[in-house]
Amino acid sequence: MADELDLLRRANPVPANSAHTGDGPLDQHGERVLNRLLHDPHPGRRRRRTRLAWSLAACAVVMATVLAALLGSTGTTPAIAAPRPLVVSPHSAAVPLDRLAELAEAAAADGSPRLRKGTHVQTWSLGMSDDRPPITLPEERVVRWHPDASRTEVVVATDPLHPGRPVLTDEDDGPRRVADGQVLSRRTYPPSWSDAPPEAEPPHEPAQLRDYLAETVRTGTLTTAELLDATKELLDHWTLGARESAALVRLFADAPGLRPAGRVTDRLGRPGQAYVYDAHGARRMLILDPATGTVLGLETTFRVAAPEYGVQSGDVMDYSAWLP
Repeated sequence: MADELDLLRRANPVPANSAHTGDGPLDQHGERVLNRLLHDPHPGRRRRRTRLAWSLAACAVVMATVLAALLGSTGTTPAIAAPRPLVVSPHSAAVPLDRLAELAEAAAADGSPRLRKGTHVQTWSLGMSDDRPPITLPEERVVRWHPDASRTEVVVATDPLHPGRPVLTDEDDGPRRVADGQVLSRRTYPPSWSDAPPEAEPPHEPAQLRDYLAETVRTGTLTTAELLDATKELLDHWTLGARESAALVRLFADAPGLRPAGRVTDRLGRPGQAYVYDAHGARRMLILDPATGTVLGLETTFRVAAPEYGVQSGDVMDYSAWLP
């Protein structure tokens, strides 16, 4: 595991002394629970604990004293990684998406870098339940494809904001702490030659990419919310090349309600331009590289409180940071 963790550390641009705070996306189960949370105003019945392995960001209300009671007191402070929402720099220039699309298309003129199958993503995911406080589950995932069309996926419990500190994970019987760099899973999957999105190679023309993303989330309309969902799904399978990134930014420029907010520093310390979209009780913040349009991250925060789950308006619900 040491070699794999060293590889992750070298690929992660967060310095050990970084002052930035940080946080990630939803699987199908997480989407169902999120929809229930956002659209059911009277969740009345108590439910068994639900582990949401969302690649999600955090809940800023979890306190060390609560976790001490939950996990038992030790001499080591638990790494609960409860990041605050990203903050746009005051008075910073907000670059319109049309302009960023032009910059991305210019940057893609030589076709470099090229599309690569596989992903490297850092996530902070929120686990919520009726009977326990919310907890944040920081993980890093690397997926590499091999020439025979098989792939290897390694998931590590690690929080680049607090290198070397214990990391929370979640089991069926509740949360527990593991060592930084603990391998949570290592799987090798047999060859797959699927020709359906998101495993099929994404196109680099905006109209074709729109159809591809619509098929990814099984819709014909591709609303702004669905576009952001499909983008997350795409980036969890592919590391986009310059041309694919430029096409994606062009789709963002045409997305209703996605508005420029200004300059922001993402949770891995990278400068970006933020674009926000408010709907269904949540705020989505898309962070793009200001020169190339590459997607750096995607954050979701609650706009309404959900006291039955221990979260408040403004708490970070999920965050993913994608790395090259």
